[in-house]
Amino acid sequence: MNTKGIGNRGEEIAAAYLEQKGYAILERQFRTPVGEIDLIARDGRTLAFIEVKTRRSARYGQPAAAVGREKQRRIARAAMWYMMNKPRKGESPPCRFDVAEVYASPDGAWSVRHLENAFEASEM
Repeated sequence: MNTKGIGNRGEEIAAAYLEQKGYAILERQFRTPVGEIDLIARDGRTLAFIEVKTRRSARYGQPAAAVGREKQRRIARAAMWYMMNKPRKGESPPCRFDVAEVYASPDGAWSVRHLENAFEASEM
């Protein structure tokens, strides 16, 4: 499987994992004029904007470390666009930014590490 295929499969695995935890997946690969958000989910009343990072190993560090300041800024801008342009019946729910680390092992097993509140838009 190529890198794009691994990434897409990682997003599917992360979405299934979150659904098992009780999250409602609202959007996948949500594209805006200012950036993309891998997953948008509802966790109770909270909207979670989730960046999914998939790796075959931790050889080059933890996947969440690849979500640097510039990537955080793009995700935050895309989240703001979503909040301003998606109808939500007058609600303004609390929001947070998560990272889902997905590991694909050589034997075909997948594992997920979900980091809630991985970063804040105010840190930018």
